[in-house]
Amino acid sequence: MNDASAGNAPATAVPALRVEGLDAFYGRAQALHQVSLDVAPGEIATLVGRNGAGKTTLLRCVMGLHRHATGSISLAGRTVDRLPAHRRARLGLGHVPDDRGIYAGLSVEEHLAFPYSDPAHGWSLERVHDTFPVLAERRRTPAAKLSGGEQQLLALARVLRMGSRIMLCDEPTEGLAPVMVRRIGDVLREAKRHGVTVLLVEQNLRFAVTVADRHHLLDGGRVVETLDNSAVKDREHELLDRLGL
Repeated sequence: MNDASAGNAPATAVPALRVEGLDAFYGRAQALHQVSLDVAPGEIATLVGRNGAGKTTLLRCVMGLHRHATGSISLAGRTVDRLPAHRRARLGLGHVPDDRGIYAGLSVEEHLAFPYSDPAHGWSLERVHDTFPVLAERRRTPAAKLSGGEQQLLALARVLRMGSRIMLCDEPTEGLAPVMVRRIGDVLREAKRHGVTVLLVEQNLRFAVTVADRHHLLDGGRVVETLDNSAVKDREHELLDRLGL
């Protein structure tokens, strides 16, 4: 495994994202139990765990899409518990869901013409095209005609174009060919270099340590450990077996 390309953000910084004592429910079933974690400004952190561990639910709670939850969520020190998803987006929070959220009938350029959530931080089209040259080449192509990997790149580009400073990514490499997995890694590292904070759900542990600084292990809806890359490398086989990966 290779380490992420940049080090951790200073521990003294106000967290870009803080989750404290989060419980989440589906009816009477509890999906998250007192989940607490921080993500530092400019950090890439992963959520790692078996299917059903609560990773996607956690992202949806942070985005404000899952309302049957209690606890506290703050962005750069501002509590957002009572804000709907669109208000959180205007504060710089972006979401790349596991189904990518692509509109099949819209072209690539139409996806990238959506209004800014945060105009001060939105990537210019020039920067987007430099980072995602395939999207520049296919700018008039309907999204439905893109490959799965190209759709994933479009989903990431749209969030960056809209100005998100904190990006929630749900399994962006799932089902993709190795060459596209490497491209997704390049994009995440590029976003980090531009100051974007990322909370990433990722099943591919070997990929995760090439892009992320820290890894939060979820089991049964609880954060059971938080590890840096060196700890993950030392315990790779144990973790792969423990997480069923």
